[in-house]
Amino acid sequence: MSEPAHPVRPASAAVVGCATTAGPADGRRTPTLSLHSHHDGDRVVVTVRGDLELATDEQLRRGLRDSLARSAHGIDLDLGEVGFCDCSGLNALLSIRQEALDHAKTTTIRTISRAAQRVFSLTDTLSLFVPPAAPDHVDHVDHVDHLGDGLLTAATAPPAARGGPDPRVEVVQLRRALETRDTIDLARGILMAAFALSPEEAWNALVRTSQNTNTKLHRTARQLVDSCTGAPVPPCTRERLSAAVAQVTAERAERALPPD
Repeated sequence: MSEPAHPVRPASAAVVGCATTAGPADGRRTPTLSLHSHHDGDRVVVTVRGDLELATDEQLRRGLRDSLARSAHGIDLDLGEVGFCDCSGLNALLSIRQEALDHAKTTTIRTISRAAQRVFSLTDTLSLFVPPAAPDHVDHVDHVDHLGDGLLTAATAPPAARGGPDPRVEVVQLRRALETRDTIDLARGILMAAFALSPEEAWNALVRTSQNTNTKLHRTARQLVDSCTGAPVPPCTRERLSAAVAQVTAERAERALPPD
């Protein structure tokens, strides 16, 4: 049986975040997420419980960024109690890993639940979270040791690829894009119907609104889609959207003018 590299010290535990998020549209139970952290030497151990998905994405990123900022050398993740994980959750973890590297820190996984491990296996990304001191040659994840009730050690993952952008990260990013594409397409359709815009004009208006409100594109799109069921659009988004629609409409009128 493998043991974590460092003992857990609950005496200095701190709650990073704990909240219930809005429920998904597919009828699945309302996703929840909690993060608890404590210092372990020059690192911060973060225990993640609940669901890693689009609805909990921002909470996960905020909590991990906070822990990363409070650490000297990086963060160690305990994902043993993650009940659900999709590509959005994995993409958030990959983003935090990159932020850590940008600050000469590391992000490692100590334990991982089977629910989360499936996504890592499909994308072959678990080895990106192996501690630097791990052996160069280890068994494949299918042959890992068990920790308690179905937990797996990160040290049993294959070694990380060396040099250049890792194609596994690109795979996750592409899958994340596919997850959010339907919402974005719906938002474009709403703009096309409401303002008589072409597909390209609707896209430009949506992108400009996202940029001018400093909001991710898929979240801006979600705000518009939700407005069809009575959810209010934030005032800033509404104002910037009106300006963006007016701008693309003016550009269309300019293109229609005959040359001098």
